[in-house]
Amino acid sequence: MPATRCVIPVIKSPKDYQVYRISPHDTNRLAIIFDSTNANTSLTCCVEIFEPGGQTPPNRHQWAVEMFFVIKGQGMAICDGKKVAIKAGDSLLVPATGTHLIKNTGSTRLYTLTIMVPNEDFAELIRSGTPLELDAEDMAVLSRLDALMPC
Repeated sequence: MPATRCVIPVIKSPKDYQVYRISPHDTNRLAIIFDSTNANTSLTCCVEIFEPGGQTPPNRHQWAVEMFFVIKGQGMAICDGKKVAIKAGDSLLVPATGTHLIKNTGSTRLYTLTIMVPNEDFAELIRSGTPLELDAEDMAVLSRLDALMPC
């Protein structure tokens, strides 16, 4: 019987996430969960946090596929001119070369789990921004404490 190697997974919680705003005028923040510096693989996985009315700039990726899973809130996804409303529980897959943006159309913050494969310098772009912290509202959402709060 061949010897097996024990693989120890990388485990992180919201208090471990590194948060950045890419440009001073951006209306969204990105909290890196995993990227090539801490996962030894070519992917970027982050939580993207959009203020009400906030959006990403239109962007496209040469090779990378990007997936958005809406954790909380509502918004609009626009890809190559096609618009679709998105809300908590929805998933969006953007193929390589699709020009896209995500916009928060709600009155509260929009949270998405955003995954890009391969990384295509996404993590480096995020890390080139201004370091920030998650606030109490972010921590409540990411720790699922908000699900326990009365409406």
